Amino acid sequence: MRLLIIDDEMIIRTGIQQVIDWPALGIEALTPAASAEEALERIPDELPHIVLTDIRMSGMDGLELASILHQQYPEMEIIILSGYDEFSYVQQAMREGVSDYLLKTSRPEEIIKTMLKAKQRITDRIEKHKRGSLGDSALRTQLLEQLIKEGISESSLLAQAVDSFQLEMPSGYDQIMILNADGWEDLSLLLFAIHNILEETLSCHTLMYADHMVILLRSPSAMDQQGRIQQVLERLEGMLKCTIFAALGTNASHYSEWPKSYSAAKEAYMYRMITGNRGLIAFHAVQDRTGGRTVCSLEEEAELSSILVKGNRAELHGWVHQKIGAQLADDQVTTESLQAYIQSIIISGYRFIERMGNSQLQGQHGALPPLRDLQQNLNASPEQLLYEACSLLMDSYRQQSSEHRGNSYVEQAIVFIRNHLHTGITLQQVAREVHLNPNHFSEVFKRETGQNYIDFVTRERIERAAEILKNSEMKISQVARAVGYEDMKYFSQLFKKFTRMTPSEFRNESQSN
Repeated sequence: MRLLIIDDEMIIRTGIQQVIDWPALGIEALTPAASAEEALERIPDELPHIVLTDIRMSGMDGLELASILHQQYPEMEIIILSGYDEFSYVQQAMREGVSDYLLKTSRPEEIIKTMLKAKQRITDRIEKHKRGSLGDSALRTQLLEQLIKEGISESSLLAQAVDSFQLEMPSGYDQIMILNADGWEDLSLLLFAIHNILEETLSCHTLMYADHMVILLRSPSAMDQQGRIQQVLERLEGMLKCTIFAALGTNASHYSEWPKSYSAAKEAYMYRMITGNRGLIAFHAVQDRTGGRTVCSLEEEAELSSILVKGNRAELHGWVHQKIGAQLADDQVTTESLQAYIQSIIISGYRFIERMGNSQLQGQHGALPPLRDLQQNLNASPEQLLYEACSLLMDSYRQQSSEHRGNSYVEQAIVFIRNHLHTGITLQQVAREVHLNPNHFSEVFKRETGQNYIDFVTRERIERAAEILKNSEMKISQVARAVGYEDMKYFSQLFKKFTRMTPSEFRNESQSN
């Protein structure tokens, strides 16, 4: 596809031609013209598909040139370049058949986007003008998609696929790559730009989707495919001012193995939430990972509940950043283990809300965010996801506590108690935490909760122990220490008093149910 730049200022016309890598975009930049008159002499022989012309030039101006070209070459894409950002110029330009408008102050990436839009319009028209080409193109795309995703067994279709994609030619190191990109408002145009450059640079076939591309990379030798692709992607990011993430599947020695490579690419593609949605990752680099932590600790649950009570979003953001950062630093982390860890923290937040609801908030949970909706959004940044989920829990807690608030320091005391059940926490320590006289605190606490301090702490410890017994294989002695009891016999007696079962009996019944 050919481009002719027309401007009477040499620094402008040569600058635009040299600052952009036109061949990489699949565009041949012809020798620029210094005037409209020169362009009119050359165009019948050179037949450019796209003309980029200045509005104001000595002699014939750009708008007059645009009018002539529109009459003689109605399918030519004409783009006006001017230093005048005035609506009247735009209106007149559009009347003269101009398809787009750029300022001389436009950055290279803005010029690239405009040229790619013009190229796409031309490509669409060419395809429509080719007799039967639309149907042929659709069939070819369908064959390629079927070959990559599931394979073709029907002999007639396979014969067409072999002919269309030259499958009889040896290519023993094919790979499937899945790619997405970000940074342009028009994602489809960005993917079209990447598609253009990839097909100019690599031996490949592409399938275009709304938010990603599936690319069949064809290589006849065991060259450093990944290293070359890495260089191409870095070049694309620099040229198009965007960010790109791509995932490589396994090598395929035969087209029958393309679906296996595609499945591997899909698995590697899930790691975009770990890589920050940027970079190149290959299946072989992640296939042996064993996974990171999947369950948040009791200490982390206590930290989260304390932050939810304070309502400090800056502290919440810092805490989430620290927890997710530690997970991403683990070279064994997988998408599954990271998702499980995030869900574990969210569920811990739910448990905290429910515990508050059972005592202080009287079971009102209308504002709780639905966990299934949060889980469906795991393709987002893990840090953003966890922060937003915990923010919703924080809002839910604050809303419910405001509706059912007694004394705010009693509420703070309850959270402090629940975060320190594993210690020998005393009434005096709790009173000191909320800055009250112990006697006064004891009276208000009983009035607000309906229980004296000792009964409340004991019940909380037994309920926490029951949770641990149901959800872990921790030894009974360890469970006792986790809720503040060093004497396992005493712990067992208390547990049976409240539940009418020993800890072992409770665990067995829970597991059987």
